Amino acid sequence: MDMLNPYCGVERDARGVARLTICNAGSLNIFNSTVIAGVRSGLETLAKELDIRALVITGQGDKSMIGGADIKEMATLDQKSAERFITGLRDLCEAVRAFPNPTIARMPGWCLGGGLEFAAACDFRVAAADAKFAMPEVKVGIPSVIHAALLPRLIGWGRARWLVMTAATIDAPTALAWGLVDVVAGEAGLDPAVEGVVGMLLECAPQALRAQKALLRQWEELPLKESVDLSIGVFGQSYLTGEPQRLMQAFAARKTKA
Repeated sequence: MDMLNPYCGVERDARGVARLTICNAGSLNIFNSTVIAGVRSGLETLAKELDIRALVITGQGDKSMIGGADIKEMATLDQKSAERFITGLRDLCEAVRAFPNPTIARMPGWCLGGGLEFAAACDFRVAAADAKFAMPEVKVGIPSVIHAALLPRLIGWGRARWLVMTAATIDAPTALAWGLVDVVAGEAGLDPAVEGVVGMLLECAPQALRAQKALLRQWEELPLKESVDLSIGVFGQSYLTGEPQRLMQAFAARKTKA
């Protein structure tokens, strides 16, 4: 594994798949200010690598991808330092949300609070069968903020309200039924389940996927008519990559032979 910094390691394969591992953050991979800054730096470095087609994000070990934010650090904060801390976590979540290629959260064990906000900012979430999820902030005197705002878009207002206002823990089958995760691993295990998602992404045109991810992010924030109109130019620009001509001609040739 190539260490980008003390908190971020990366492995790359010949297919263009990178695996970013959160390192040296304790047994549950807890986000303190230093880890947050390190992971953000790692993501921003990888975002510049044009040959990456998909990014898998995981933590060291199988207790958690990210257990949550560091309660010990947060207990020492005042208003100004609390805002600095949460701004750093916001910027990290935005770094993964803005990553130009598809991102897959590999989610074993526990995923709580800030860890779940980070996972929500990824494109896809693949969970172990025994994974557990919660937003427990209100139990320790703070509201769920920043990218918890993505939860109503993922699971609806009622279920998001349930998570952030009751601090209830849900299991992987419930998370799948709610739409919080996309895949729950079967008997073969978590890594084959992640690989299944990677395989589907690799069957798609790389430049088209990058354009689709950028569009989806804009669609989240724009009114419907602006979203529709914006798409026209993006559609036309896709022909500058050569992907539509090459792939459509190959498809037509296969149909002719059939």
